[in-house]
Amino acid sequence: MNSTASGTPAASRAPRRLPANRPALLDPDSFDLLTFDCYGTLVDWEAGIIAAVREACAARGTTSGLAPGNAAILSAFGAAEHVVQAECYRSYREVLGRTLKRMGGALGFRPTPAQCDAFAASVGDWPAFPDTVDALRRLARRYRLGIVSNVDDDLFARTRQHLHTNFDWVVTAQQMGSYKPATAHFEEMAMRSGIPRDRTLHVAQSLFHDIAPAAALGYATVHVDRPSRGGGSGATPPADARPDVTVRDMASVAELLGLAE
Repeated sequence: MNSTASGTPAASRAPRRLPANRPALLDPDSFDLLTFDCYGTLVDWEAGIIAAVREACAARGTTSGLAPGNAAILSAFGAAEHVVQAECYRSYREVLGRTLKRMGGALGFRPTPAQCDAFAASVGDWPAFPDTVDALRRLARRYRLGIVSNVDDDLFARTRQHLHTNFDWVVTAQQMGSYKPATAHFEEMAMRSGIPRDRTLHVAQSLFHDIAPAAALGYATVHVDRPSRGGGSGATPPADARPDVTVRDMASVAELLGLAE
């Protein structure tokens, strides 16, 4: 738990003066817990996906003889991943393997089983965004932090090493036996933390997987709208969801909550 040197909970510190342009809903003193999606929000999953798919294509070749562009790779991933997740619960490793098979049809190559396994294992090597670790360090001064992610426990354990953050709670798809946008992650986080929804702020990149279900449950939400290498919604399906605030990166989340460097 984050606390002051005297042991007083961080969330009970003296109120801060809000900038005139900050939404009243996002008064920093209104929240005790910040929850985050991981991949796409804290971790540059587009870079990881693109690198892993290009490696598979280079090894097998494509029917056109040309390497697929970033937009094609991300569009194919966004079209395939959530379909596989919706079929039935499978481990995220298996989801990614099946996703790559579907992507192969769209991109003009046929991945081998070994390449599907390598694509899934690459998750642990996907890099954190440059602003992530410092922003999390600042936010941890004041709030308790949680992860709600569509991932396996062992894959997140590798990712966690890149984040250098002691999250108070981590809820994964493996633990829930389901994938967001199903609401089990959020319900489990509320139960484990004991922190009510109106004292929790959810921060995420995906409108489809995160902002839409969190907002429907009554959470305040911040959309981290990182520009996609593929344009549009990148590696996630588009969704008609309205966050309370939209920012461009995690550094902006820390500044929004009055935790500038």
